[in-house]
Amino acid sequence: MDDENERAARAKKGSPFLNTAQAAFYVGLSQRTLEKMRLTGHGPQFRKHGRFVRYHIDELEAWSKSRPPASDSDENRGGRT
Repeated sequence: MDDENERAARAKKGSPFLNTAQAAFYVGLSQRTLEKMRLTGHGPQFRKHGRFVRYHIDELEAWSKSRPPASDSDENRGGRT
């Protein structure tokens, strides 16, 4: 996992495209959550490069900025404390 994180940190200096694991780390979600969001159409825009899914850093930033700010009540939903 550390290798994936290092690659994500270097991505902005090199290629602007991240794989699912890197994109999930970049936006602070689990890889599985990002995959589910992709399937339901609620996640950031992505591109298919052949059989590979790639996320552009600018689109991840735009998606993140479009999300409403979290409130304290959001963290307590579902009976979690």
